[in-house]
Amino acid sequence: MIGNKVREVVKKLKPYVPGKSKEEIARAYGIKPEDIIKLGSNENPWGPSPKIKEKILEEIDKIHQYPEPVNPVLMKELSNFLNVSEENIIVGGDGADEIIDTIFRTFVDDGDEVIIPIPTFTQYRVSATIHNAKIKYAKYDKEKDFKLDVESVLNNITDKTKVIFLCTPNNPTGNIIENKDIEKIINETDALVVIDHAYIEYAKKEYDWTQKAPEYDNVIVLRTFSKVFGLAGMRVGYGVANKKIIDYMMRVKPIFSLTRLSQICAITALRDREFFERCVRDGIKSREMLYNGLKKFKDIKVYPSEANYVLVELKTMKAKEFCEELLKRGVIVRDCSSFDGLGDNYVRVSIGTFEEIERFLKILEEIIS
Repeated sequence: MIGNKVREVVKKLKPYVPGKSKEEIARAYGIKPEDIIKLGSNENPWGPSPKIKEKILEEIDKIHQYPEPVNPVLMKELSNFLNVSEENIIVGGDGADEIIDTIFRTFVDDGDEVIIPIPTFTQYRVSATIHNAKIKYAKYDKEKDFKLDVESVLNNITDKTKVIFLCTPNNPTGNIIENKDIEKIINETDALVVIDHAYIEYAKKEYDWTQKAPEYDNVIVLRTFSKVFGLAGMRVGYGVANKKIIDYMMRVKPIFSLTRLSQICAITALRDREFFERCVRDGIKSREMLYNGLKKFKDIKVYPSEANYVLVELKTMKAKEFCEELLKRGVIVRDCSSFDGLGDNYVRVSIGTFEEIERFLKILEEIIS
C-alpha cells in the first residue's frame, strides 16, 4: 500500500542510467577486473594525485567527528586555483549533482519553467522533474555537429523561466557553446543561466566562464573534482557565482554533505598542480588519439570534442548490440540510448590510458569487420 503514498512525479520519473562498473562486468562476463577497459564514465584513467593516499591515512582517525560545513583551507585553495574570491564559491558533497539540486531548491517553485537543450546531461531533467518544474526543451543541432541552436533557447524564454542549463563542453556530444551565444542568452533573460563546466579543463581556455561568472547577477558556473582531478568516488563539486546567489544557496544546501575524507582529497588534489597539468595534457592527447583512431572506420561517425570523451554515431549497428559485443571482450563504453534527443545508435567513448586506447581500437576492428 505504500505506493499510494509516493508522489506521482516520482512514480513517473525515468531513473538515471549510470555507466557500468568494472565490478559489474566482471561478475556478468567472468572477466578479471584488471583486464577490463573502462571507457564509459568520463573518468581520469590515471586516477587521483598519488599524494592523496597518505593524506587520507592521516585523516582517518578523525572520521568520528563531523566535518567543517565550510572548510577554510579548501576554500582558500579553490580561490587560488580559480582566481576568484572565496565568497563566490559554494562546494557540494555529491559532486556537481548537489549544486544542481541546490539550485532547484533555491530558485524553482512548482510550475516554474526551466530550459534544457538536448541531448545533454540527464541530471538536469531528473532534478527538474522532482521539483515539479515545467521543462521546455531546446536543442543542439545534429546537422551542425550538435552546435547549440540559440534561437531554440531564446524562443522558449518566458516570464516564468527560472533556470536555463548550458552544458559546455556538452555531455554527451563533447562540443562547446560559443561565448557570443552564451552572452546572447544571458542578456536576453533575468533567469539563472547555469553554465556546466564539468569538462572545461580539457577545452580551450577562452571558453572558460569561471572567472566571469561573479560579474553577472544571473550566472553560475558548475565545476567538479570527478573528472580531471580523478576524484569521482569522493563526490566533490562546486559552483562559482556572485555573492548574492551563493548566500541564498548556502541557506538550503545540506550542511555536512562534504565528508572529512572528501575535503582532504580535494585540498591535496588542488595542491598537486604538476599532476593536474600532466593529466590535462595526457587527457587531451588520449582524446585526440581516440578521435583520430575512430575516424578511420567508415561504418561510424565520430564527432569533434573539447571534453574527455567523444560521441560516436553507429551506421550499421544499434548501440545495445555494439556495447554488448564490446562487453564480451572486456570493454565498457556508454550506450547513449537513454539520453533524450539521441537515437538508439549512439555511444560515448571516454579517454583511457594510451595502452587502453590502442587495445580498444584493435578490439573495435574485430567488431566492425
